[in-house]
Amino acid sequence: MDMSDYLRPGRFIDSNSPDIIAFAKTATAGVNGEMGKVLALYRSIRDSIVYDPYLDMSDPANYTASHVLKIGRGFCIGKAALLAASARAVGTPARVGYADVRNHLTSRRLYEMIKTDVFVWHSYTELFLEGRWVKATPAFDMALCQRAGLHPLEFDGRSDSLFHPYDREGRRHMEYLNLRGASADVPFEAIQADFRVKYPALMKSKGLHGDFRVEAVAEAKPA
Repeated sequence: MDMSDYLRPGRFIDSNSPDIIAFAKTATAGVNGEMGKVLALYRSIRDSIVYDPYLDMSDPANYTASHVLKIGRGFCIGKAALLAASARAVGTPARVGYADVRNHLTSRRLYEMIKTDVFVWHSYTELFLEGRWVKATPAFDMALCQRAGLHPLEFDGRSDSLFHPYDREGRRHMEYLNLRGASADVPFEAIQADFRVKYPALMKSKGLHGDFRVEAVAEAKPA
């Protein structure tokens, strides 16, 4: 199987960035074996990079792994790209996958801006480990999960890790509606075209001011 497309750097999965290389080296320092290194990268990206859907989703920088690392925050697409880039930097083939999901927990302001609980192009990372592709989603950081009453999403490197369907109180959290498949790099133009149709107000706003982590806890989407 030719893995070259999933090992070379891309426009958004810029695994040749000196910052990405340095981050991957630091995050995996003292860790032995491919599996251990990938798990260390997953945990580091999940928890040290703040999940922030208030970023400007029209800005290509927010889809680029090295930029997400630099600013220390990203939404699902950018964080998945960062995990893919970091995995490639340590020699593990990686790509990014996408799905349309129904997310029942969001901030009031975000819901009022997009008028839907369906999020298209939700992203995760696929990693080639032990001879097969496995899915990992490093989106929601530990601090957000604790505040929002969610279980942090774990990844063992052998089973697909997408999203818990329920929060700690048994309320439905996320449903996968449509799997879009995987790509060697972020399909930015296709994502932008759909976002402009699905979320015109959000795209025109160039992002939202405020702290999603606080607002997602304090406010609930109207029934």
